[in-house]
Amino acid sequence: MNITSQIKRPIQVEMELFEKKFYESMTSKVALLNRITYYIVNRKGKQMRPMFVFLTAKMLHDGQVNERTYRGASVIELIHTATLVHDDVVDDSNRRRGFFSINALWKNKIAVLVGDYLLSKGLLLSIDHGDFDLLRIISVAVREMSEGELLQIEKARRLDIVEDIYYEIIRKKTATLIASCCALGAKSVIEDEMQVENMRQFGELIGMAFQIKDDLFDYTEDAIGKPTGIDIKEQKMTLPLIYVLNHCSPKEKSWLINSIKNHNKDKKRIKEVIAFVKNNHGLVYAEQKMREFQQKALQLLDAYPNSDYKEALILMVNYVIERKI
Repeated sequence: MNITSQIKRPIQVEMELFEKKFYESMTSKVALLNRITYYIVNRKGKQMRPMFVFLTAKMLHDGQVNERTYRGASVIELIHTATLVHDDVVDDSNRRRGFFSINALWKNKIAVLVGDYLLSKGLLLSIDHGDFDLLRIISVAVREMSEGELLQIEKARRLDIVEDIYYEIIRKKTATLIASCCALGAKSVIEDEMQVENMRQFGELIGMAFQIKDDLFDYTEDAIGKPTGIDIKEQKMTLPLIYVLNHCSPKEKSWLINSIKNHNKDKKRIKEVIAFVKNNHGLVYAEQKMREFQQKALQLLDAYPNSDYKEALILMVNYVIERKI
């Protein structure tokens, strides 16, 4: 049994019911919209976000979830899907997870409108049932994700980023969504704000580790046996690179910045950058930071009694940093 199936096992029933409810929450009277939403539902990924929602809720509530938990999971997936559809338009991307993106199949205008539609469906699902507490959690996440993306764009141009700014970018861009899944799962079943905050922090720490793992993929051997260097080509500031930029000589720093700014299409030069980052402990440092976030996340779970749900969350934390893709 693979690790994703192991994580899903204690929430198998909930996940199957969730898929039905999620599909229903997308339906419309417009045939074109239904065709597109059907396409979206049938190319779903690992569904980590709803898994976090259900596992958190069940761990905190004696293995029980309620209708609010299902609605919360649906809302987060609706709004997350909306942001992905919009991202693909912004990035002019034709593929997502090996499938054609919405904009590749139906053009940008339709993709933007579909994103707007999914966003409004998510908001209305909460409003129609009076789940304003859940809506607040999700709305904060959407705001932070937008701020994180914009902060990254602003800083990428200068290439003189410090570590603290990098953490702020990834906290907002990546970690805030996983944090809101865990806070939402908790809030759907309990009122205790301290527990909700605990779970929010747990999700945030996992999100930070998740993004650093993504950064490392750019430098490690991929399926075809060589580092990808995609982040370097796109002038994205990742933790291994930031560490090395801030710990090398002024001469090396100007060579690195010049390579990334002016020679990022040159394969040989990118190979040299990757080698330089590796030789100057950039990967070792990033891996160490990733494991610090992982350990802090696991410590937050220590306070909870043992259960299948807690075990699955521990597996999830470890999967985030051990994954191969």
